[in-house]
Order: sequence, then structure tokens, then C-alpha cells
Amino acid sequence: MIEEMKQLLANRGNDDDAVAPVFFRLVSEPDYVAMASLLKARPHIRVFDSLERQLQELVESSHPGRTLNPEERKALVEAHLGDVPMVEYGVWVYYPWNDTLVHMLDEEEFVNMRTNRNRYKITDDEQALLRTKRIGVIGLSVGQSVSLALAMERGCGELRIADFDELEITNLNRLRSGVQNLGLKKTVIVAREIAEIDPFLTVKCFHEGITEANLASFLLGEGKLDLLIDECDGIAVKLNCRIMARQHGIPVIMEASDRGTVDVERFDLEPNRPILHGYVDHLDLSAVTHLKTNEEKLPYILAFAGVETLSVRMKASAIEVGQSISTWPQLASAVVMGGGMVADVCRRLLLGQFHQSGRYFVDLEELIGDPKTQPARFDYRRKSLSEAEMMRAAARVPAFGSGGYAGVGEQLVMEVVRAATLAPSPGNNQPWKWYYDGGLLYLFHDIARSESLGDFDNMASYMTFGAAIENLKLKCGEVGLRVEERLFPLPDEPLLVAAFTLSPSKSINDELVDYIGRRVTNRKPGDGRQIGKGELVALRQSIAQYPDVALRLLSGRDDLIRLATIAGKADKLRLFIPQGHHELFEKELRRDVGDADGMKDGLDIRTLELSPKDEVGFRVARDPRAMKLIARWNLGKALENLSGNSVLASSSMGLITVPAFNPVNCIEAGRAIERLWLTAEKHAISLHPMLASVLHFARLRHGNGIGMPNDIQQEFRALEREFNDLFDIDPSVEVPLFLFRLFKGVEPTVRSLRMDLKNVFFSKDSQ
Repeated sequence: MIEEMKQLLANRGNDDDAVAPVFFRLVSEPDYVAMASLLKARPHIRVFDSLERQLQELVESSHPGRTLNPEERKALVEAHLGDVPMVEYGVWVYYPWNDTLVHMLDEEEFVNMRTNRNRYKITDDEQALLRTKRIGVIGLSVGQSVSLALAMERGCGELRIADFDELEITNLNRLRSGVQNLGLKKTVIVAREIAEIDPFLTVKCFHEGITEANLASFLLGEGKLDLLIDECDGIAVKLNCRIMARQHGIPVIMEASDRGTVDVERFDLEPNRPILHGYVDHLDLSAVTHLKTNEEKLPYILAFAGVETLSVRMKASAIEVGQSISTWPQLASAVVMGGGMVADVCRRLLLGQFHQSGRYFVDLEELIGDPKTQPARFDYRRKSLSEAEMMRAAARVPAFGSGGYAGVGEQLVMEVVRAATLAPSPGNNQPWKWYYDGGLLYLFHDIARSESLGDFDNMASYMTFGAAIENLKLKCGEVGLRVEERLFPLPDEPLLVAAFTLSPSKSINDELVDYIGRRVTNRKPGDGRQIGKGELVALRQSIAQYPDVALRLLSGRDDLIRLATIAGKADKLRLFIPQGHHELFEKELRRDVGDADGMKDGLDIRTLELSPKDEVGFRVARDPRAMKLIARWNLGKALENLSGNSVLASSSMGLITVPAFNPVNCIEAGRAIERLWLTAEKHAISLHPMLASVLHFARLRHGNGIGMPNDIQQEFRALEREFNDLFDIDPSVEVPLFLFRLFKGVEPTVRSLRMDLKNVFFSKDSQ
């Protein structure tokens, strides 16, 4: 039975590429004979003959002012037929792909009746003009809907369609077709459906899609296109078709099936118009035919997609491409709407009723939706001291130190403070203010610059101050100044972090001072070289003078894999906390080079060393609404990759710990961190802090997770247990403060800048 069924199926005729119907006009004897032969040869053909009803509609259309009774309709039909028998009137159309024979009005009467309901949205003269127009459609996903809308409205006289692809199951969520067409070329499916709507409309198929060899033929062959509609996925085709369209003055329309986005490029009116509104001007358009990998294609995709203007759900979905989904999603509702919009724009453009270029949005969620919720606001109440308040606080600090209170020259003080401000700070927030009263130098916490979810109890800021103090002491030793300090000299003023006496002394030659200006955060991947044992010993010895600060190092592959998972998830979870997300994207990051160079604080996005793929992720992740969706869906694996891959590209991962969580220990840890970092720089070892995990662990353990959603707290608690197990930490006797990666590799692209000294230093004499 199985073999018999296989044979029966194999013997079926195969008209997979047939798209053109066959016309029989029985007033012609050859056509009469041909149709009779067809019916004899294929007796199973289905015949549909509704010509009488079509004729009734035709004669009724000539009397729009009144309703005809049956006798009147019959008389008018008979008069219209004259001596021609009903069976011979009009045309018989045979559709070979479904063995269907249809009797219908011939072309002029059919087109007149089929467009009858267009009047007067489209006048007769306008409809006649549209019949002279040629439109090309590249790509038949959204392009199918566009093509069918154009055909139904009869928005052109010739339609050229191009796509190399075949119908797949996953296309059926948005393409109007039946399962019997699976495996058929999309061009065939569209051409057949148009033929079944209007067999007289000229449709030319480019079954192989658009190639370098046939692009000119598609745009110019047998008459130049009046309009090109681009709905293809291929980057090279999208760019090359525009380049040639501009050369020949052919306008281009593209619909994105997201937020009702429609691009219009009037190359017919603007022959020198930049391709895609100039969004690709910075790219090498000559290289598009050689793009192979997604990494190479992404800059071009970004320009076309307009990442920042995607819908929230599309942004969230974009993060999952290559993770939980294979490609960008599309919905039938958007595709069908897009087809209607493009058909409308095409008609008005071709009729001279629309002359503009641009990117337009018809966003239904914006137009028809619930009232918008206000964006989250975060209450940053901690205020920094004014300069007057700092001076008053400083005046209450009693003199101290063996060097007396004579002070040193302000220029020398400024030199050592400048070295201090080259210390690292979270997000390059530079949370310090320095005041010199002619005798003592004071370090104040500019807390408005550092207040954040990640800086629980000023933990990160105190490490920053420790690093700055270490730089200060190193520089003072070089220039011949003795330094004595008092941490938190006023118990009632915690924003006064330290006071220093500076007095002349013999120079102390610590070679680490030479690396203060060279130290930099390097976020590039490592080159795979291991760090030598001698270098590791030097790193350990660099912090030996701080006995309460411990250093742990991991370099085993299995350990790095475990830590990559922890670090990646921690960075992702930070984005799921509304305040953490806000602080990264709206406070820390400087996305514009001009902002980074002008403000001289924050994270210049170039310092993140993002690959094109990661850049897409960052741009999409900036939208807190998209992050909220990803968190709700429990997805976002791609958000873990940047940190996770960085860990895996490291030679070693390091962790600084202290025995207890308090300001003095954090400051001491900061001093040790700076010495370790400068030592790493000396040995050409790159260091990259990765703090999301330990900073949030501190908020959990010492702040009971305040400010963190409960579900995020639970996930961080699980990560903390895994982290402590990996580093063999007993949290009752040891506190992790600073996680970092070590590696060897190329220099970073750019360095973070520092604010001008005048913005962070003032003196009594300058007031």
C-alpha cells in the first residue's frame, strides 16, 4: 500500500512554477477548439461561471441613481449581449495550478467593474494613470502584503516581484497562504494570488531574487520602474538597489512592520539625496557585497533598523535573536497594516499628491492605547557640602602632625592633588572635592556625584578615596613632601573623609609613582597569554603593607567558567533593577563623544570596547521598558555575554577582601587596590574591575537588599552562595569588596578623562 501511494503521488503533475493563467475567448475559433480540447483532456477541471451575475452588476453600474428590478436588469443584460451567446461573451480564464476555469468579463469591463468602488477616492483619470505605472517589490514577506494591496487597489499596471525564498512553516504567521503551498517559491504564491484576483494585471517574477546580474533588468528592463519597494533582508541588496535607483531617479519606499515605520526616499525629486537619509554615510557602501558574518553586517543593519526607534517589544526581542529565537519577529497584524500603508503612500506618490522624503511612524500602540505611565523617578536626597560649608568644617579640625601647621606652596599642593585625582572611581564619577586652607589639605566626599544603588554605605566611594590617598602619598614622596593624615577627623561630619598635613621632607623614590598617569581600565579581551609566576608574586607583594587586605586569584578554566556565569548574571540583574538601569544608562554612560570630551566624567562608551553585536545590545538595553519585558519573560541570556566573555578571556580573576565592612577598611582596601593596579601597569598587565556582583552582595548582606526587588534579591543570594563557594569565603569573617580581571593584550581604544582641577580643588586664597 505504501509503495502504491508513493507511485500515485509521484505521477501527479507538477506545475510548481506556473503563474500565468490561460485565456480563452470563444468568439475566436482557435480558442474555442483549445478550450474544448482542455476540457476533454482534463474532465476533472472545476468550472465557475458567474458571468450572468457580473453582467447584471455591469448594467446596474450604469444606473447608479436607482435600483433596477429583475425585469429591467434582464432586459439590459440581453441588450448588452446583443447577438453574442452568453457562453461566448467575455473570457474564460484557466488556472493550471488548481485546475480551475472561470468565466468572466473581459479586461476593460472587468477592470472597470473591479475598480468601481475605488471612485472617487481614486478618480477615473487617476486610475487610468496608475495603469501606466510600473512598481517593483523586492522581498515577499511584508512584500506579499504590499503586492496584494497594490493589486487589489490596482495601483499599477505592471508589478515586478523578486524573492529567492520558498514558503516555510514559520512564514505562515504573517504570509497569507495555505499549507498546500509549503515549499513553493514566494514569487509563485504571490503571482498566483494576484492572478486569481485580477488575471489581467501584468506580474513579472524574478524567482532567483535580486542579484548583481539581474538588478538592472529588474529596475530598468522593458521600461524603468516608477517606484521601488524594498522589503528584502539582504544588506547588499538593500544598499545596491538604492544606489542604482538613485542613479536612475527611481523613488524607494520601505516598510519595517514595526511601529508602522515607513521610509520614503524621493530619488526622483532629489537626485543627490543621501542613501537612507544619510544613516549609512559613515559606512563603506562598496564593501556590502563582501559582508559575511553577522558582526560585519550589524553596522549596516543598525542604520536600516533605527535601533532607538524600535518598539519596546521589538527591542526586547532583538536581545533574544541568536539566543531563544533565530531571527527578528514579525506579526501578521503589522505586515498587513504595512501593506496597506505602503499601497496608500505609493498611490499618492505616483499621482503627484505626496513629494516628501523621510522616516515616518504610524504607531498604533501610541495612537490607541492605555494612558502612558510616568517614567520611574529615583530620589537622590544626599547633598554635597557647598564650598562655604566645607571651609567651616575644615576650620573645626585641630592642627596635627609633627610637621607643624606652616603649610606648603599652593602650586605644589595642586600638583599632588592632580595625581590623586587620577585614581579610579566607579563609573568615573570622581566623587571628591579637595580644599587647601594654607595649612591642611582636606578631602571631602562630593556625595551627589556618587550616590547610587551600587554604592551601599559609600563602599565604592571609600575604596575610591583610598586609591586617591595612595596616589597622593606616592606623589608627595616624589616631590619631597611628608604626609600625615587623619581619617574622618570630625565625627559629626562624615563627608569630610580625611585631613592631611603636608610638610617638606626628603624625596622618597617609589617607582609606582611613574605609573599613576599610565594606569587605565582596559576592557578589551585578553590575548590568551598567561601571567608569569614572578608577576603574580609582585602583585601579591604590592599590597603586603596592608595586612588586613587579602588577595585571591583564580586562573583555572573551570573556575573561570563558573565565575563567568556569576559575573554575567550579576550584570544582567543590575539592568533588571530600575534604579540600577537608570544609573548606568542615564548617569554613567556618555554615548556621545562630544559629551565625554566636554564633561570629562562618566564612562565614554568607547571605553567599553563593544563589538558591533554588543553595541546593538547596549543600544537596545537602554530602554527600561524593554528590560522590564525581558525580566518578566525570564530571558536575557545575551545580556550576560559581555561580562561572561570578558571573564573567559582573562588570564586570572582577582578578588580583594577585608575582615569587616566599615569605612576605614574600605579606604585601606582602596589603597591596596591602587598599588596592585599600578604594579600591574608596571608589568604590562591589564586590569578591569567587574564590580556588579560584589557591590550588590554588599547591599544584600549589609543592607538587607533595600532598593532591590524581591525576586532580584533571591537571584543575587543564589549568586552570592556560588561566589563564596568558588572563592572559599566565610562571609562571617571576610567581606569581598573588589572583583577584577587580569590579562595581557592590546592597549584600550581610549582613556577615561578627568575633570579639570579647578572643578575639584579650591583653596582659601581662591575664595
